Amino acid sequence: MSAYKALSKSNGDKQEAPANGIKKNKQRVLILSSRGITYRHRHLLNDLASLLPHSRKDAKLDTKSKLYQLNELAELYNCNNVFFFEARKGKDLYLWMSKAPNGPTVKMHMQNLHTMEELHFTGNCLKGSRPLLSFDASFDKEPHLRVLKELFMHIFGVPKGARKAKPFVDHVMGFTLADGKIWIRNYQISETEPSRISTSTDSTDAKPKVKKNADGKETEISLVEIGPRFVLTPIVIQEGSFGGPIIYENKEFVSPNQVRSEIRLKKAGRYNQRAEQGVERLAKKGELGLRTDGGRKAKVDELDTGTLFA
Repeated sequence: MSAYKALSKSNGDKQEAPANGIKKNKQRVLILSSRGITYRHRHLLNDLASLLPHSRKDAKLDTKSKLYQLNELAELYNCNNVFFFEARKGKDLYLWMSKAPNGPTVKMHMQNLHTMEELHFTGNCLKGSRPLLSFDASFDKEPHLRVLKELFMHIFGVPKGARKAKPFVDHVMGFTLADGKIWIRNYQISETEPSRISTSTDSTDAKPKVKKNADGKETEISLVEIGPRFVLTPIVIQEGSFGGPIIYENKEFVSPNQVRSEIRLKKAGRYNQRAEQGVERLAKKGELGLRTDGGRKAKVDELDTGTLFA
């Protein structure tokens, strides 16, 4: 009886603790990819994993059709967010973001991606530091954009008590909506002493913001891009985690397979048109008796297909 009272008392204390204290943001992200990704996709995945100290990177997933297996992997590694790269044909890259195990799930097409090694930006940040998330005002206008904003906050927002997180905020991640796409950039917050040269320049020039730090000294605050950078196009949003009914679908999205198919058909159409014109020209010459062979009229072959099946 005493053991039962002790257990019930401890359970009651655990249930009342969040209400009395500060609620902790416990977010863990599982990052992995499918088979067939290129070296650029792999480098981008490593860059994102280094920016998310609350993430757990796993080996490649063998299947592309049974994505519900990711829920079991997330439960195995004690993660409540899934960040999955799906490669198609060694060219196209799709990004899946999901809240395991209940959803929702977002599928997006990733393009214009550039890794940190390619960009050679001068900005830098402390590994494991927590970022500031800056969202465009357009994210609050439509329901599906609010869902995307919430997912980005859970995945890219590093919790304060994460195991590998540093207690510093020295970079900003910007999420901008333009032309139906989400543009993601990463900037360093650079603080420098105010230069004397800037005071003597023309007043019409744009000046960096001057702010006082903790020591009372004035510093100039500016943003320097770090990388990586990429663009996301939302395709569908599912209610469940890698399953369930579709609650949003982008009707304006055109898959890269269809774009390549239309380009091939256009090239094939030009070739077929030239071939048909050549056949028609020869047929007209044959009807008028203008088909010659070395200046003389061509001899009609009785075994010719046109003669036999005329």
